[in-house]
Amino acid sequence: MRYRTEGSEVVALHQVSLEVGAGEFVSLLGPSGCGKTTLLRIMADLQQPTSGVVKIAGKSPKEARLSQKYGIVFQSPVLYDWRTVKANITLPLEMMSIPKAERNRRADELLELVGLGNFSDRYPWQLSGGMQQRVAIARALAIRPEILLMDEPFSALDEFTRERLNEELLAIWKQIQSTVVFVTHSIPEAVFLSDRVFVLSPHPGRLSAVVDIPLPRPRTQSMRNDPEFFRLITEIRDRFEGV
Repeated sequence: MRYRTEGSEVVALHQVSLEVGAGEFVSLLGPSGCGKTTLLRIMADLQQPTSGVVKIAGKSPKEARLSQKYGIVFQSPVLYDWRTVKANITLPLEMMSIPKAERNRRADELLELVGLGNFSDRYPWQLSGGMQQRVAIARALAIRPEILLMDEPFSALDEFTRERLNEELLAIWKQIQSTVVFVTHSIPEAVFLSDRVFVLSPHPGRLSAVVDIPLPRPRTQSMRNDPEFFRLITEIRDRFEGV
């Protein structure tokens, strides 16, 4: 992926090649400016690469998007303040002309899944940041995507809330059995969540390492104190190039 700025050219991504398996939880990890969000946006058909090929379950990103293959969760929840929590979740279903009864049924199921069953009639401004992000996750899941793309969804939250939502996300993933591609700049977060971590280094953005995470599942809070957890963090930190 190349950008032209004021007569010069910036290479955001260079020769990045990777494959993600069905049902896998992987993280794109790297510092600011390494191209991890750009790579996710290319997967999501929000940006077009200047060269190379991307396939989503055998389809082009555009074909995958039009066939509702994936849901997206951004760094900011991007909720509509004038719509209730439930109405925010049902919005993509309204756009797909899903019958109202089915929209409500899915929304109720998802509210229970993300632990907000008692907040359906609240408005986003009445919720904490962590609760708003759970609403955003529920909305992304409303279309029952095969793939969930997540762009640093917890980076704006305090560490305690972030770690709790990491555990909740894994519980949700276990139930929905979707493929997850998760962007983060936090090494501990990537290790805790992932089956594999793709380490991206900047200038230009490139894939510098792929690290398997052999920690057993389900992942628990106590695992953060395990020597193997710290070993994996150290291994990934040592893999960064040009940082």
